[in-house]
Amino acid sequence: MQPMYYIGLDVHKRIISYCVKDGSGQIYAEGSIPATRFDLDRWMKALPRPWTAAMEATMFTGWIYDHLKPHAAVLKVAHPLMLRAIAAAKKKNDRIDANKICDCLRCDFLPECYIASTAIRERRRTLRYRNLLVRQMVQMKIKISSLLMEAGVNYNKQRLHQAGYFRELLATNPHIDEGLRALLRQCRETVVRLGKTESALVRSLRQDRMLVERVERLMSIPAIGPITALTWALEIGEVQRFSSIKKAVSYCGLCGAEKSTGNTVQRTPLSKQRNKHLQTTLIEAAKMAPRYSPTLALLYDRERQKGNANRATLAVARKLVAYLIAVDRGQTHFLVLDHEVRTAA
Repeated sequence: MQPMYYIGLDVHKRIISYCVKDGSGQIYAEGSIPATRFDLDRWMKALPRPWTAAMEATMFTGWIYDHLKPHAAVLKVAHPLMLRAIAAAKKKNDRIDANKICDCLRCDFLPECYIASTAIRERRRTLRYRNLLVRQMVQMKIKISSLLMEAGVNYNKQRLHQAGYFRELLATNPHIDEGLRALLRQCRETVVRLGKTESALVRSLRQDRMLVERVERLMSIPAIGPITALTWALEIGEVQRFSSIKKAVSYCGLCGAEKSTGNTVQRTPLSKQRNKHLQTTLIEAAKMAPRYSPTLALLYDRERQKGNANRATLAVARKLVAYLIAVDRGQTHFLVLDHEVRTAA
């Protein structure tokens, strides 16, 4: 049996530092190479085989992972926060970081994190770009309101962003001068353009063959629309990686951290270690959910009577996670049971 070689990679925009060790911890090679596919191919030709490698999760990890995966016996990605806690040191540079990652991998002490498949990551990139367009569209709508308020123009807040009302406002209001009218038109054109692009992106994702059946099943849950279903499918990836609902709730950022010492247990606000895209989407869905589901409305009212509306919303969001996990794992549509059927069962 051939000995395994272990490689630690410290990935940056232009440079990749590496450290290669054998099973006993002896350094076989170390250095740095440019972060290009050509240089990676040339570097891999000189590596001893077989080899396994690990790198820290960064924005540059995806393409490097995809490029190295076919050539490695095993390729792992480390959780950056946990790795920082394990490999903390007074002296820090790229060479030392690569060495520590290599040692963590060699000693089977690497805090590994999940990395989605290439297909999922490509579609996730599209969805996150859509989220950026929505944020920009909201900013432009706020800017339109701000420009009108600065000029002292009265307007109907509910109808402001309707095309007909907006044209009439620009044409008939005497307090809107030519300079302001030009700015308002540019803002409106930007909003329309962003809206069309956003709709096209969502439509392309909903019609994607890889996602269409999964999204359709998720949308059978009350209060789950296309954006929530797409966000769940693309941000979660493989639902089987969550062994319990509690772990999924924690990943979605719908629970606080816990600090306990002795007999004292303190619950903190919502943890910052979460998937922020899922957290935002699920909380927004939970705010609307009581309108579409009597069961969720009852849950919200029961929690709301305890005196905190935000906690009630979080309780509904956690219930939605339980529904999503059940539907996604069982690969079946959501079944709504009325009270009589549930009692009989």
